[in-house]
Amino acid sequence: MSTPVNLPMPTLGPVTAYAPAPIRVVLNWGRRYSLWVFNFGLACCAIEFIATSMGRYDFMRLGVIPFAPGPRQADLMVVSGTLTDKMAPAIRRLYDQMPEPKYVISFGSCSNSGGPYWDSYSVTKGVDQLIPVDVYVPGCPPRPEALLQGIITLQEKIAAERITKDSIAAKQPARYAATRTASAAEVTRPLLQRP
Repeated sequence: MSTPVNLPMPTLGPVTAYAPAPIRVVLNWGRRYSLWVFNFGLACCAIEFIATSMGRYDFMRLGVIPFAPGPRQADLMVVSGTLTDKMAPAIRRLYDQMPEPKYVISFGSCSNSGGPYWDSYSVTKGVDQLIPVDVYVPGCPPRPEALLQGIITLQEKIAAERITKDSIAAKQPARYAATRTASAAEVTRPLLQRP
């Protein structure tokens, strides 16, 4: 008689890694069509995000739930608007609180690259300097249709992925992995450099 082995409770990652292909399709389908969004609206692009969630565009028909109660319940972070250096630690802290697998959409030219304010001393030159971005939606401000296209692009990416610990680690490039354990205060940069 064999002795029972206590196995750890599986999470989504290991289940997907060892599951046969038909089960992976079902797991990816579930993640694809139940995206809880954590909206980080910083400026005028947030209004376009809100317009996308209203009745005319209604992205809930795509399986996107517009407002997660908090970062710990969210799968998708939509960063919309001008990201300043002062807000950078907050975005980093909230991104780190989201469970894996997590996705980021950079919505608008300000969050993509700084937009028209790229040469300002206090504007971060894109959210991708802090966290990895999956889909970029260009425009100033982008139309709601552009966000719908970005969500569909992300859903296609989710449908094709295989979640393992290695794939989650590979999503974090070296520049994010080096600062992943840094506190939110360490992400900030001083406004003035000493000579």
